[in-house]
Parts: sequence; C-alpha cells; structure tokens
Amino acid sequence: MPTSTLIQNPILKGFNPDPSILRVGDDYYIATSTFEWFPGVQIHHSRDLVHWRLITRPLTRPSQLNMLGDPDSCGIWAPCLSYADGLFYLIYTDVKRYGQTSNAGAAGGASLRDFHNFLVTSASIDGEWSDPVYLNSSGFDPSLFHDDDGRKYLVNQLWDHRPGKNRFAGIVLQEYSPAQGQLVGERINIFAGTPIGFTEGPHLYKRNGYYYLITAEGGTGWGHAVTMARSRELRGPYELHPDTYILSSRDRPDAPLQRAGHADLVETQDGQTYIAYLCGRPLTNRGTCTLGRETAIQPMVWGADDWLRTDGASALVQLQARAPALPTHPFASVPEREDFDTPELPTDFQWLRSPWPEELFSLTARPGHLRLFGRETVGSFFKQSLVARRQQAHCYSARTRVEFEPRHFQQQAGLICYYNSTKFHYLYLSHDEVLGKHVRVMSSLPNHMSADAFSAPVTVKPGMPVELRVEVDMERLYFAYRAEGGAWKWLPFQFDASILSDEASAPGRANFTGAFVGMACQDMSGSGLAADFDYFEYRERSYRADPCAD
Repeated sequence: MPTSTLIQNPILKGFNPDPSILRVGDDYYIATSTFEWFPGVQIHHSRDLVHWRLITRPLTRPSQLNMLGDPDSCGIWAPCLSYADGLFYLIYTDVKRYGQTSNAGAAGGASLRDFHNFLVTSASIDGEWSDPVYLNSSGFDPSLFHDDDGRKYLVNQLWDHRPGKNRFAGIVLQEYSPAQGQLVGERINIFAGTPIGFTEGPHLYKRNGYYYLITAEGGTGWGHAVTMARSRELRGPYELHPDTYILSSRDRPDAPLQRAGHADLVETQDGQTYIAYLCGRPLTNRGTCTLGRETAIQPMVWGADDWLRTDGASALVQLQARAPALPTHPFASVPEREDFDTPELPTDFQWLRSPWPEELFSLTARPGHLRLFGRETVGSFFKQSLVARRQQAHCYSARTRVEFEPRHFQQQAGLICYYNSTKFHYLYLSHDEVLGKHVRVMSSLPNHMSADAFSAPVTVKPGMPVELRVEVDMERLYFAYRAEGGAWKWLPFQFDASILSDEASAPGRANFTGAFVGMACQDMSGSGLAADFDYFEYRERSYRADPCAD
C-alpha cells in the first residue's frame, strides 16, 4: 500500500488543545480538552498520523461529568489518555472556579481556584467508560504514568494560592493504587520549573534507564514552550535539557504556527518518536486566534546524549512534517450539511455544560428537525439551549432554516457565532410589540467601549420559516436572511469576527476555547417556547473579496 509522506499541520483543526497521544498496536489516539462543552473530552483516531477522525467523547453521563455553573473556559482541562493491563485510562480535570489572575500577589480571593481530578477506564476506546474515581484537587493537568514494574503514578501541576507565592508551584508526583482506587503515600514536588514560569502539562516517560519529564511553560499564549528534564530516579532530582526548551515559537514571530506547547510523545511501530502539541494560527492582520488552540504533530530525534530534539535541533514547529512510513489511511469526509434525520446529534456538534440534553433539545420531537427548547439567556452557565460545531477554517459559510413564532421580546432563536458568554454575534428572530416578528443581531464585545451592541430590527413575515446565513472571511463577518424561496437580504454591517478568539478579552478572564457556529434558542419568560431547525450547513472555502456574493 502507498505510504503518506507529509503531515499537514495542524492535524486537528479548530478548538482541540492539550493533546494527549497514545498508540495501541497499529492505532493512534489523541485526546483533547473540551472545557465547558458537553460531552467531555474529544478522542481522535489515526492509523498513519496524517489522517484523523473524531471517534468518541467518553464523558457522557451525569455521574461522569456535570458542569452546570462552571465558568467560561473551565470544565474539562488537559485529559491524559494511556493504556495498560488491557484497559484504556483517561484522567481529566473538572475546573469549577478559575479566579481572575495567575499573577503572584493577587489581592483577596482572586487567586483561588477549584479543580477536581478524576480517572475513568474502558476496555474499548469507543465503548462505555466507567464511573469516575476521584483522585485529588491539588492542581490541574493530571497525567498517569505506568512504570515498567507495574506501579502507577500521578503527576499534576500544583496550585499555590498564597500571597507572594508562585501560583504555578511545580509538578507533584504521587503513587496511584488500582487495588484501593486512590492515591497512596505522600506527594513529592519533583520539578519547580524554569524562569519563564507557568509550569504545567506534565507527562512522564521511561527510556534507556532515564525518567523523562516534559512540561508546558511560559503560559499558553505567545510565550508557550515545551520543557524537558530527566532523572535516573523517578522522584528526582531532575536535570534540565541542555537546550531547556525542546519546542517553541516564543522567539519566532514569523512561524506559521504560534503558541506551541503542552506536548506529549508517542513512539511508532518502528521506534520513531513523534511529538503532539498545541498551537494557534493567528489572523494575519489581527493577530487573534479565532480557531482557538489546535493540535499539530512532528517527528523528534533522540541524540547520542539521550536527549530529544527536533529535526535540525532548531526547536521550531513545522507546518509540514515528515510522516512515518505507514500505509496511508484516509477517512471519509464529514458531511457539510446535516438534515437531523437521525435520533442522535451529529458527531461534530456539542452543547454547553449540561449532562441532561433532553432539557435543551430533541431530535425526535419533530423528526427531521433539531428542536431547541427556549431556556436561559445566551451565555448562561446553567441551562443554555445552544447546539454548535467548531469553526475549523478562517473562511467559511454557514446557514440554517428555522421555524419559530415568538410572541414577545423575551423569546429568541437563530444562528450564532459563539466563543463564550462575553464574546458572540447572534442573528436571531424575536418579537416586538410595535414591529412584530423581526430579525436583528446582538453582539457581545469584550474589548469595545460598549460591551453589548444591537443592530436595527428588520421586520419579517410571521408564520413562515426563515433561513439564516453567515459568511466569515478572516476577521470579516456578514449575516443574511431570507423568507422561504426569496432572495438573500444582507444586513448592512460588517461584524468583527476577530473578537471570537482567546486574545480578545476583558482583563483577567479565562479564554482557552475557540469559535463555534450553531443554533440557539432562548425563552427568558420561562415558558419554554421551542424553535425547529430543519438543517445546518457548514462549508469551508477559500477567501472571498466579496463574501456576500453567491
């Protein structure tokens, strides 16, 4: 069979950060963070490291994950996927409070955080996963290491909330007992980090008699880096790599992939080592990463000194990387249009926080339609009826058809471009006591003088379905609507798509996800008026100078 020769990075496009990579036999898996989006954790599959597909989200039950009330960019952080004893192990954090800062000397309670770490297992990667075992709450980014003597150890970032202390207080290690289903013994701080700080994302490996520790440092923005250290003893002391950072874009603003860090290693069938890491692709003239933090992969080389380096020892990211000599294994393309003809939500779609989706939407109440039940305000941390998919390219078209007959201004439904509760553009139908049924846009703008903005309402005929459309070209965003069979009518505004990014933010906020596009419905009166969506189409395309041209 032919073999793949080049990896095109990023391999997981759109919001897919904090990769944990694993090989079992001839199959490769990557788990990525999902934060407040439900179900929790995305697991992708490949046979050649070039082609990937999303195969499962394992945290599906209330007993495994309930994120109601979790703030923006909290929820599931940095899962770790491993395999031993005939079982897949998945470690994850559920973050309940972020605080407002990570700087030393923060006043009051701003530095307080709550993060709870859990373990689930499954005999099959895409099967049913167990109820969780609680591990600890001392910090985030937990990772499970299976030593060659059969013992297991947890490493995680240690959080220190005390005034004047380094919040990122190092990497702690503690043994895990499968028989007791808990951590045992004392925790030990095995690595304090380097001067760039923000030491997190630990993973342990064993090779040629050394224990290797890699961490993410420098923060998950422009200063991100992958640090390596090693020791002959599991508990240390750990010596730093001669180059300290083995992969980074922090000193290369010309690199096409920025924010590189938070990495994990995998070995191919013939002994090659590859590194999977998160990265971002900023808009060229705005510098914001609307696609969020994505996942890339490239080969690494072990030197005669038993240290790991990139090809050419440059520590630089690669937009195109050498693929392993494996048979090419492509997957079928994800359909651009979903007609909601099955009782299950299409794989690419998620919702926010709630483990009880039946309270938010139904695919069986009206077959062939996605019915959203009007719930709380757009941006609510509790019952928000919003179903969306990731934006995975800088230029795309999306459209939907909705049947919705609002009776007053507290009832809304439509097409939304969403990052979080403080960053979105929402083209919706509602009702006004003077105008009647109408369309308008509500925007939440985190870095503008006015945080909320509304376009002028435009009357539409009641009793008819309405199609809604969005065109995005880099930072430009345009909305249109049309009644059944009519011509598209464009709203006479260019909206700012660059706010749907990590970088556009009010100070002190957590911003770790990415832009989504989808459907939403609110009934702030509490009567639960529903909206029926007949289809949803998402199509990636090349840049258009005039995005409003059909």
